[in-house]
Parts: sequence; structure tokens; C-alpha cells
Amino acid sequence: MIYKKIKTSKQARLAVLIDPDKHNAESLLRLTEISANCKVDFFFIGGSLLMERNFENTIKIIKAHSGIPVIIFPGSNYQLSGKADAILFLSLISGRNPEYLIGQQVVAAPMIKKMGLEAISTGYILVDGGRISSTSYITQTIPVPNTKIDIAVATAQAGEMLGMKMIYLEAGSGAKNTVSAEMIAAVKQKITIPLIVGGGIRSAEQAEEICKAGADVIVVGNALEETPGLLMEISLAVHGVNKARA
Repeated sequence: MIYKKIKTSKQARLAVLIDPDKHNAESLLRLTEISANCKVDFFFIGGSLLMERNFENTIKIIKAHSGIPVIIFPGSNYQLSGKADAILFLSLISGRNPEYLIGQQVVAAPMIKKMGLEAISTGYILVDGGRISSTSYITQTIPVPNTKIDIAVATAQAGEMLGMKMIYLEAGSGAKNTVSAEMIAAVKQKITIPLIVGGGIRSAEQAEEICKAGADVIVVGNALEETPGLLMEISLAVHGVNKARA
């Protein structure tokens, strides 16, 4: 099971986020090859708003050419596929829009059950990354200010108490700033479940800082579309932190 691999690991895991609208078969093949060479642990597939019908085919291509597990990172209940290995069953616990707290989940649950997908309940916390993200706009959610560490901690604790298996701190796609190391460390100290961190990571130095702060899974996406070679630098940084932990 995917969750067991994350829960029992003492090392940080590296995930590559793929937006199906931004890739064709050629770029996907190139990215899967690079990811394998960089020892990426997971592919996250999804987006806040998908305009093309590439979701299912994206997963199909990746699964045909890579042994790296594919985890759906859904922007809506339409982003489902039985070809994936698991799905982050997200609840936007930092917002107050019932559609993304429980509405979309009610629609998706029967289909996920029928597909036999491993559903990993995840408390999703949107953090201010310096610009309005697609997620914030679509869900009408005000992000947690990066300086309001106490709010992030309390929200993460509430998520764990509600039975969430993981917490996801997200600065948003194309964020100017990452989630601060101070916020990551504070949240990690107060929860006992795995912590995912993503958004705005554009350098190996940022990745290293986030891992050292306590992230169990670090997610890189947009930056790789512009600079695919950056993945190797980030991978080396993550594995460097893991060596220090061992």
C-alpha cells in the first residue's frame, strides 16, 4: 500500500506533480525517464482546472513506461481513474467552502470504491504563496497567511483529530514563495501523521530547507516544466538530507 510506504518511512520522499493539460506523450515520456534517473518516489497527477481530456491517457502513458507509483491529486471529482495506484482523498480543511470540505468527496466516494483505488484521506491546507492560485480562486478559499503559523498548526491538528491520514501544506501552483520552514517545522512538531509540502519550490536549496524542516513528502511541479534538469538537483538535495537522517 502507498500510504504504508509513506507512513513507515523515516526518509523524505520526492513527488513530481504533473498537470495533464501541460504535457503531451513526448514530454511525458521524457519526464518519466528523467524521474526514474532521479529516483523520484511518486507521480502526483491532477490540476485545479483541466480543460483537455488528457487525464486518463496521462496516467496510462506513465504506467506503461514507468514503475513509479501514480497518485491522483484531484482538483475535482472528475479526476478519477482506476489505472492509478492511489488517490489523495482531499478535504480543503483550511477553507470554509462545503463543496470542497465534503461535497466533492460525497460524489467521488462511490466511484473510488468501485475502482478499488487506495484512498488516502488528506487534510489540505492552502497557504499564501505570494499570488492568487488557481485553487484559491476556484474554491473561493482565503489562504492561511504564511506568518500565521498558529492557524496552520491548529488546522493541521484538527485534521488529524478528524481522522485524516496526512496533512498537505500547499503554497499553490506557480507560487512566488514556498511554505516557510518555520510553519513546516511547527506543524510537523504538533502532528503524528505524514506531512506533504508543495508549491513554489524552484531550487535545490529550497527543497533541502523544506526537508530539514520536517516534510515527509516534497512536491515539485511547475518549475520542472521550465527547467527539467532542476529535478536532479532537487533529488540530490533530498537524498542528501536523507543520508544525514540515517
